[in-house]
Amino acid sequence: MSSRDKKSWDASPDMPAGHFVSGDVYTDPDIYKDESEKVFAKAWRFACHDSELPEAFDYRVFEQDGQSLFAIRGEDGVIRSFLNVCSHRGAKLLDQPAGNAKLITCFYHRWTYDAHGHCAGIPRVSGYSGDVVSKETMGLREVRTETLHGLVFVTLDDAAPDLTSFVGKALDRFSEMLTGQPLEVFHYNRAVLDCNWKAWHETNMDLYHEFMHVVLRKTQVNAMPMKDRKLIVFKNGHGGSGGDMKAAYDGYKGFAGRGNDIPPLSGMAPTDFRFINLFPSTAIISRGTVVRIDTATPMGPDKTLLEMRGLGVMGEPEEHRRVRQRHHNQYWGPFGRNVPEDTIAAEACADSFRGHAGRYQIISRDEGLTGQDDAVLRAFYKEWALKTGRDPGQPVSS
Repeated sequence: MSSRDKKSWDASPDMPAGHFVSGDVYTDPDIYKDESEKVFAKAWRFACHDSELPEAFDYRVFEQDGQSLFAIRGEDGVIRSFLNVCSHRGAKLLDQPAGNAKLITCFYHRWTYDAHGHCAGIPRVSGYSGDVVSKETMGLREVRTETLHGLVFVTLDDAAPDLTSFVGKALDRFSEMLTGQPLEVFHYNRAVLDCNWKAWHETNMDLYHEFMHVVLRKTQVNAMPMKDRKLIVFKNGHGGSGGDMKAAYDGYKGFAGRGNDIPPLSGMAPTDFRFINLFPSTAIISRGTVVRIDTATPMGPDKTLLEMRGLGVMGEPEEHRRVRQRHHNQYWGPFGRNVPEDTIAAEACADSFRGHAGRYQIISRDEGLTGQDDAVLRAFYKEWALKTGRDPGQPVSS
C-alpha cells in the first residue's frame, strides 16, 4: 500500500469500461449542454402526482430542461401540460406554484387561454391584419403528457416513444402500492443543491453508501443477509430493488414498532423497503407505510433543483396521517436521518470535482445483483453514454 503521485492519481483506473466515471461528467459545460439537448429535451420525466390536481382547472407549475411548464386538469378530467409562456410576447403566464384557473390570463397584454391550451381571448384583435394572429392560430405550446399509476410524466419530444414503452417493467413492483388505494401528496419540499444533478441521483442508486447513515447501519445493513438482497436493471437505464429489502426498526432509538401502528401501503409489509430509479433523474422509494418521489432538475453544471414528495393514503383518519408523516420525516424530512446526509455527500463530491482535485468515481462493485452491487449505477451510465455519445470514463477528448 502506498500513496500516489500526480501521474498515477490522474491516470484512468485500470478497470473495464463502465466501472469508473470521470469527474468531468459533473463539471464540463459542453457535457451539460449535451445532456440538456440529448437527454432532458427527449426523456419522459415525472412532473407531479395526479392528487395535486384534484379538481377541474387545478394547475401545477414545474420545470423541465430549463423551461417553466404547467400541468392543468381540464373540465373533461384530462391532465394536459404546456410551456408556461404566452404565445404573444413570451411573458411567463403563471407565477404561483399551484392554483386553480378556468382561464389563464397573461398579465402583460391580457391574452387568455383555456385548460386545453386554446387561445380564448385577444384584446382588440381587429388591430392585427390578416389571419396569422387570431384565436385559432395562437394557442399554447402543448407538451406530451401521460399518466401511469397516478404519476404524471411529460416529455418535450413530440416524437418520443410512449410512456409505457419508456418505463417498460420498471414500475411493475410498484403498481399495487401506487394504485391499490388512493394516494395523495402530503409533503413537498424543494431545495437548490450545489452539485451536479447526477451527484444527487447517484445517492438513490448507491446502496454501498448505507454505511454513511447511522440510522441505516442500525436498521437496514444487518436486517437481512446481503446475499438475499436482489437488485434489477431494466432497459432505458432504469434500475432498483428486485425484491423487498427489510428494515429492523427496533435497532434505532425512537423507531421501535414503526409500521405496526398504522396499516402499510398496499402490497407492502411494515418492514419492506424498495426503490426504483427512472432514467434520467426520478426516484421512487417506499418504506412500508410511506412513499417518497425525488425529481432532480439540472439548473447548470453545478446547480440542481431537488423536489421531494411524500405520499400517504387519501382520506385516512387524522391519527393515521400524523403517524405516516412521522414515519416519512424520520428518514426523509428536511431534518430527517437520511436526506440531510445525502445532501452533504453529493455536495462534498461536487466540491472535489469542481476544483479538479477529484478525478474519478469508482462504480465497480460486482456482487451478482445482490448486496451493495453497483449494477444500477452502471446501467444508468450505460444509458447516459448511449444518449450523449460520450464515454463516462473519458467524456472529454484530450
